[in-house]
Amino acid sequence: MKIEQLYTDCLAEAAYYVESNGEALIIDPLRDVKTYMEMAEKDGAKIKYILETHFHADFVSGHQDLANKTGAKIIYGPTAKPNFEAQIAEDSEILDLGAVKIKVLHTPGHTMESTTFLLIDKNGKDHAIFTGDTLLLGDVGRPDLAVKTDLSRADLAGHLYDSLRNRIMPLADDVIVYPNHGKGSACGKNMSELTQDTLGNQKRFNYALRMDMTREEFIKEVTADLVNPPQYFPKNAVMNKMGYESIDSVIERGMRPLNIKVFKKEVKDGAIIIDTREKQAFAEGHIPDAIFIGIDDSFAPWVGALISDLKQPIVFLADKGKEEEVVTRLARVGYDNSVGFLEGGMEKWQSAGEAIKFIVQITPEVFTAIYHDGKHLMDVRKESEFEAQHIAGATNFPLDTLYSNLESLDKNEVLYLHCAGGYRSMIASSILQSKGFENIINIQGGFNALKELDIPLTHLKEQVTML
Repeated sequence: MKIEQLYTDCLAEAAYYVESNGEALIIDPLRDVKTYMEMAEKDGAKIKYILETHFHADFVSGHQDLANKTGAKIIYGPTAKPNFEAQIAEDSEILDLGAVKIKVLHTPGHTMESTTFLLIDKNGKDHAIFTGDTLLLGDVGRPDLAVKTDLSRADLAGHLYDSLRNRIMPLADDVIVYPNHGKGSACGKNMSELTQDTLGNQKRFNYALRMDMTREEFIKEVTADLVNPPQYFPKNAVMNKMGYESIDSVIERGMRPLNIKVFKKEVKDGAIIIDTREKQAFAEGHIPDAIFIGIDDSFAPWVGALISDLKQPIVFLADKGKEEEVVTRLARVGYDNSVGFLEGGMEKWQSAGEAIKFIVQITPEVFTAIYHDGKHLMDVRKESEFEAQHIAGATNFPLDTLYSNLESLDKNEVLYLHCAGGYRSMIASSILQSKGFENIINIQGGFNALKELDIPLTHLKEQVTML
């Protein structure tokens, strides 16, 4: 028996490959399925099942493409109603895989179709559970991401409480927990940096598995402090339920090299420009109206948070050799309408004498020397980061809310921007510049660099005390 976790940092997502005696299954695959097929080929195995723990909201699953390419069965748990061919397993149904077995445990709560898959080894011993978003490490899945349900988040949280206590917690402490997500995912609130653990450890350290916790206490804690999910979540969930275009077609369309004339025509016809290069390269020269979202950081989630229309035509700039990665990572979160990239990149654009814009940047030391409360300092980190600690006098404009707050900003005022390390503030700077804000100054290194200098810091509790 072989178990491999395939963890994707950008999405904080884990897919799984399990193989036994020449038969394999994939759990919660990403949309680019080539890796899974190569793993099976290397093992001389045939992919028999594709197990889906639920209709995912934060990424588009590779279930359909993988099934079409391998002939494997897509398996959902009870109550799932996908708009394509799939096997809907019964609760406690047993699936055979080589010398091992998979037991289907219906664990509604995160969503009503949510299902945990229990792996039983060749000796009949419970070995591991693949929990999807039902049980995360240090947390549980948030109960407000289900596709079109009449149930409230409190109702779903109640189902989740029952699922954990009745189906998962009775299992042995040495059973390994393999969740679908880790720290950084918006599918939970308090996830650990671990990507696997024993159930015994989770019973000891996961707040949601406290033995003395009542149903009412669980519902209150699980539903407390839920921030709005990224806007693309419900759209991805619908794609996963209803079906989608093959990623092969998406990649073929997005891999068109565009000369400058055609590139400009696509923009004129409504395409937006995403510049995926390194943030310093963007600051030193970019195409007017381009939005910076660098490929070397949390690219896909920020595209999903900031571009509201999944069908929005996109043209992009990328470092040579990274074009297919860009198209693939866009498709992972449902942005299937990449229509090509600028052939020759910024070097070609500049040599042709086309217009260029820049982002003005200053060091933390320079900002500290000139700073006073009268300057408009925009902190684009999350609200929770801002409340924990921030520069005195700063205003919080979380990046994912920036578009909705533009009217509150003065285009004639000099705006100083920072985030934690520089990635998000460069995105924010590019958005503001594309909307006609010319007096933008980005602070290099962000809050992590500023807090090391002699600059006044505060946090929410101190502000409340002062009132």
